Amino acid sequence: STRRALRKRGITFTSPEKKDHTAHRLRKGHRGGRPPVFDAEAYKGRNVVERCFNRLKQFRALATRYTKRAAYYRTELTLAAIILWLRDSPDTA
Repeated sequence: STRRALRKRGITFTSPEKKDHTAHRLRKGHRGGRPPVFDAEAYKGRNVVERCFNRLKQFRALATRYTKRAAYYRTELTLAAIILWLRDSPDTA
C-alpha cells in the first residue's frame, strides 16, 4: 500500500524488498507480479539522509519541537548541524 501511494504521487520507492514479501510473491507464481525495481545507488543516498536525520534527533529540542517559531527551530537545526559537523571533522583530532 505504501508503494502504491508513492507511485500515485510520482515518487520512486528506494528500499529493498523484504524476504517475506519476496517469498509470498514467489508462492503466488505468475499472479505475484514482477519484483519491484531496486536502485542500490539511490538507496545509498537515502540511507545517508536518514542517518543524518537520526543524528539530528539526538538533540532533544529538535526531536520534541519545543520552540514555537519556525525561525528559532531553524536556528536550532543549524546549530545542531554545525555541532555534528565539528564533532566529526577530521581536523579536530
